[in-house]
Formats: sequence, structure tokens, C-alpha cells
Amino acid sequence: MGFSNTLIFLLTMFASSCLAQPHVIVIGVDGLSVGAFEKADIPNLRRLMKRSAWSLTARGVLPTWSSPNWVSMISGAGTEQHGITSNGMVRKMVEFEPVCQSKEGTYPNIFDALHEQRPSSRIAVFHEWKGFAGLIAKSSINVLEHEHSHEQITEAAIRYWTKERPSLMFVHLGNVDHAGHENGWGSPAYNHQVAKADKDIGALLNMLDDMSATESTYVLVTSDHGGTPRGHGKNSLAEIQIPWIMAGPGLIPGQISARVTTFDTAATLAWIFGLEPLPCAIGRPVFAAFQSKAEMKLAVATNE
Repeated sequence: MGFSNTLIFLLTMFASSCLAQPHVIVIGVDGLSVGAFEKADIPNLRRLMKRSAWSLTARGVLPTWSSPNWVSMISGAGTEQHGITSNGMVRKMVEFEPVCQSKEGTYPNIFDALHEQRPSSRIAVFHEWKGFAGLIAKSSINVLEHEHSHEQITEAAIRYWTKERPSLMFVHLGNVDHAGHENGWGSPAYNHQVAKADKDIGALLNMLDDMSATESTYVLVTSDHGGTPRGHGKNSLAEIQIPWIMAGPGLIPGQISARVTTFDTAATLAWIFGLEPLPCAIGRPVFAAFQSKAEMKLAVATNE
């Protein structure tokens, strides 16, 4: 991203913060592997990427289970901070004491920060994986809804967004991960479910188009982990590498050159909302790196 594009982004962010609070929709596709971008039918994701800053080399955290990675994504911390190292099925989910805790005993996250610093903000979470609810403090969420299919999740999210227009909405789709476990990552059945998730993403994008909300709303599509034909939970690149695709006001489309880790997501959302840094977080806003580069280029240009 060049200096002029970066400056446009920063000025737009400043103007947006002065005029109105931003809105953000995070779509977390459980088990979405970057390999699917080569083989699956994903016209809506490709449409989104054309107007997004994106990376297909972003990384989750180890171990590559869902709970550690969802918590890292929303908290801005690694497993060494929050202590969640499994889904709790084979061994204890929390293996050691976290360095921070919310009033409800969960690790502090972006939902807590937005609720505490912007009390008027409406926050909604729609999740297909039932276990997601156990990772967050209920007191920070206005709507926490579990549905049994990705179609029901998408329909519920669209109904709520259309009616309430929340500040932050998190949509968890689980069908891709189910197909990976049942048929193997990269299998025809897996790619078929990726295509179905793509239709859900398309429905959410169309919702914004119909409401003329694309100019004031950020959309992030990402995942908790990838997988191999044998599953996930180990240490391969196929399991830890994830997509990270964000569109929104002022963002310049193109591949992100800086490294992106899942715990940078919470820091990026906090930056968009103009919040104080999350407690005990190690993530940094993805686009803040461009700001420092811009300042360096400005200095060079001035000297010339």
C-alpha cells in the first residue's frame, strides 16, 4: 500500500470516527482452509476480495483447535496468555491460569471492550458451533443466538441486522468444519460445503447492498483453522494457515504485505472502533503497520 493510499485510508478513518460510529460484521467460517480458494466455487468471496485488503497466508495459533483460535481471534492474545489449549473434549480446555480475566471469568475480548467503552453499542453473536457461547461473557452481548445450521444462522443474522443494525455482529458458520471432519479437507464434499458457505456470505453481502450500507460497514471473513485430510489440531501449515479478508470504508483493495495473525483481529476491530487497547493483548492493528511506513515515506518525500 503506497503513501497516498495510506493517507486516504487514515483520513477516511478519521472522518468516519467524527461523523458516526462504524459497524462491523465478522464472518467466521469454521475450518475454512486457504486451499479451498483454489478448488471451491466461491464467487462471493472472490467478489469480496476485489474490494478488500486480504491475506491468504494469515496464521492462527497452536494448537489448531477451534476454542484456542476463536479466543485468540476475539481477545487479541495467544494461547500462552489465555491458557485455552483444547476444546475440552480430550483434556481440560483451560490448562493454566490466564493472565487476565473478565468479571465473568472469561478472557477479556473485543465484545467486552466495546460494551464497556461504548455502552450504547449493540453487539450480536450468531453461532452454529454451540461451544462458542462458552468462550465469551454473556453480559457483554445484547443477542447471543445458537442455530443448528448455517442457513438458519445466516437468516437469523440478516433478520437482526436489518432490524437493529448493531455496531458489531459476529456470525459463526460451522458447516465447512463438519465436512472436513466427515470427508477430509480438500475433498469434493468439503469443497461443496465451502460453496454453500460462500452463498451465505453472498446473502450477507447482498443485505448490505440492499440497505446501501456498504459505505459505512466493515466486513471481515476469516477462519479459526484449516485442516488436512486427517483433520486438524496438529502443527502443519495446512492447519494453521487461514484467510483474512476485510472490506470497508477507506480500505484499499489488494494483498496485505504485512504478516497477519488471528490475534491481530481483535486489535484491528478495537482500532476501527477507536477503543483503548485490549487488556493483556499482544495483537496489533493490521493496518497500523502501514501508518508507520507512510510516515517514513513522508519524511523521505519532504527531504527530497
